[in-house]
Amino acid sequence: MAMIPFDDRDGEIWLDGALVPWRDAKVHVLSHGLHYASSVFEGLRVYHGKPFKLTEHSQRLQTSAKMLDFTIPYSVEELNAACLEVVKKNNVVNGYIRPVAWSGSDMMAISARNNRIHVAIAAWEWAAYFGAEMKEKGLRLKTATWRRPDPQTAPSHSKAAGLYMICTMSKHQAEAEGYNDALMLDWRGYIAEATGANIFLVMKNGEIHTPTADCFLNGITRRTVMGLAAQAGHKVVERHIQPQELTDVAEVFLTGTAAEITPVASIDNHQFGVGEVTKKLMRDYDLLVRS
Repeated sequence: MAMIPFDDRDGEIWLDGALVPWRDAKVHVLSHGLHYASSVFEGLRVYHGKPFKLTEHSQRLQTSAKMLDFTIPYSVEELNAACLEVVKKNNVVNGYIRPVAWSGSDMMAISARNNRIHVAIAAWEWAAYFGAEMKEKGLRLKTATWRRPDPQTAPSHSKAAGLYMICTMSKHQAEAEGYNDALMLDWRGYIAEATGANIFLVMKNGEIHTPTADCFLNGITRRTVMGLAAQAGHKVVERHIQPQELTDVAEVFLTGTAAEITPVASIDNHQFGVGEVTKKLMRDYDLLVRS
């Protein structure tokens, strides 16, 4: 079945304070955000009509904008209300919300401090990001050529649009070679994350290890899953992890708003089982978000 383009759908999008018909939510081609990546965004899931951790996402959107040196002209409460309005208006029951903020077209130069900041929020029905089948058999990952940058070279703790350029390139390359996604290392050579999700390793000794989030986004889902794992009695260790340590790993899974919890069956030549630790955390997470 053909995919419906995102610019040609029924429904309404919240744009700069008001709902507008979906097809009329447009951005000028000379917007600063398009040319200079002065844009931040969020992604959050809707379960049974209710956004999961809505306030945390609205707060992070504002924090990301401040890291890029602009201010979103709406409070957390206003952003929350707009998200709820969009979900209701579009009859989203189990889906996804995409808030995005960007610098407009008042000035077209690297410096655009007086540009108007625009905000849009869209929502749509959306099933499993990698597909339901991957929840059962696990993803195949390939180590990417591109690496997560030194945080002194980019605002790595923001959810900034520009940081995803190398993610798209890495995922495209992986898919072209028959993989589902790419594993990204950081500039030092440590394991970092996938292209749009954090990574967890269940070691053969039963501990759950995850990379220290010092150069990539410390995901809201990541923190949620760490809490679920601790509640289940697992020791959760955050540390720098070398790629060669994958030989000591029994299970691997990804976490993210879109990915939720998705198991990994292989990374390059390393094979893993979709084990009981991952399966239980998937069940626990599902119960939490739908409660």
